[in-house]
Amino acid sequence: MQSDLDRYDAIGLADLIRSGELRATELLEDTIERIEILNPKLNAVIYKAYEQARQIAEGCDARSGAWASSDAPFYGVPFLLKDLVAEAQGLPFHEGSRFVNGYVSKIDSELVARQKRAGLIIVGKTNTPEFGLLPTTEPELCGPTLNPWNTALTPGGSSGGSAATVTAGIVPIAHGNDGGGSIRIPASCCGLFGLKPTRGRNPLGPLFGDMGAGLCCEHAVTRTVRDSAALLDATSGPAPGDPYWAPPMARPFLEETRTPPGKLKIGLLDTLPDGWTGNTEVHPDCKAAVDSAARLCEHLGHVVEAIDPAEISWPHLARSFGHLFACFAAHACLYWENELGKKAGPGQLESLSWISVQAGLKLPAGAYLATIQDIQRFSRMLAHFRGSKGYDVILSPTMACPPTEIGAFAPTPDEPMRGYKASAAFIAFTKIQNITGDPAMSVPLFWNEAGIPIGVQFAGRFGDEATLLRLAAQLEKEQPWADKTPAIHCGAVK
Repeated sequence: MQSDLDRYDAIGLADLIRSGELRATELLEDTIERIEILNPKLNAVIYKAYEQARQIAEGCDARSGAWASSDAPFYGVPFLLKDLVAEAQGLPFHEGSRFVNGYVSKIDSELVARQKRAGLIIVGKTNTPEFGLLPTTEPELCGPTLNPWNTALTPGGSSGGSAATVTAGIVPIAHGNDGGGSIRIPASCCGLFGLKPTRGRNPLGPLFGDMGAGLCCEHAVTRTVRDSAALLDATSGPAPGDPYWAPPMARPFLEETRTPPGKLKIGLLDTLPDGWTGNTEVHPDCKAAVDSAARLCEHLGHVVEAIDPAEISWPHLARSFGHLFACFAAHACLYWENELGKKAGPGQLESLSWISVQAGLKLPAGAYLATIQDIQRFSRMLAHFRGSKGYDVILSPTMACPPTEIGAFAPTPDEPMRGYKASAAFIAFTKIQNITGDPAMSVPLFWNEAGIPIGVQFAGRFGDEATLLRLAAQLEKEQPWADKTPAIHCGAVK
């Protein structure tokens, strides 16, 4: 491995390739070497697309091939695609499920086509839980992905495979998606920047108009804020026939990272309101992380005001989200039954997935619509609340607990729903923005005494990624995180 390439983010690597200081083929071979050395320790990359990637990199070096122009922001940069929702033609695709295992994608999803046009070279696929149903990455099909900071711990999920590769320095940027926190949770567990965009900002087509009644969205985990912004510039915008889309941005997101945020009014929520989850308490490490972030924001000139959680309580919100997520699981199963032409059985799905699917199938249509109504009412309440208070951003913990040990989500005969019980503390704060559609980001500003990253979440107004990216860039400059490296990292094996 080249000794200095991990110093660069994806934009920096593309600049080196465009300038002729680095060849795309050299970078690709370096990335392949990193995968071969580090992945056995992490189990993050579950499929390797080396030969296809080599052909594309050779074309990139020759300035041939219509797949990307020389001014593409990530020209020639290796990229890992999460094995969920987004499909790449000709590559295996099984969404962590034995039932789907053996399927090969027939098309490029619109998102993947845009990623390729941005210059990214798909070098492999990353691990994910079955159908993305859990906020950890421990599918029975492929086995658990381990956290580079401590391999006894989860890297989070469902984008845990992607997060582990970026944290370990294998690639600087990797695909993720988020239906309850699945970008932000792994970002928190692994010390990365994770932005969940506004609902409808990135396309889900051509196979889907939306997923989970608007819960799910696509983007990435990154080391730097500017990589996230530039990728969003390259992939965002509606595709023909999309059922809805996010408000247009005023200017490129990358430009926002170079713009001061001004003086923001930030609402601080460090206690879970009634109804948002069960009996979950916020862990002291997560409270310490959010308190530290609040002080940093005040130091930077922002106004931080504590939120009274009683003002935004909502009875049965956790139950409504659970109903909606069960319907999402049922839809995933029905989709694959139709695609594969066969019926799923309890032995073909993991036990927790099967329970979720059956719960979703049993929910009456009227109850489903009542659930949609309930979460939409909650969304309007929260929007009116933050508007009345004048909050530009709401600051909270990303997770209510630090990363748990591998195996903490595994069902037992006595507790078949153990995984969902364990999920409560992981998604307690992050699921809110999937319900409302608002953008939110996990920012790595705190490490606990055990040396484990604990992210903090900033949630913006609907359609306002700009404010989040301006603030993120300011925080990154004031308290950099990209130079922090875990125990398992490419720099440790040079």
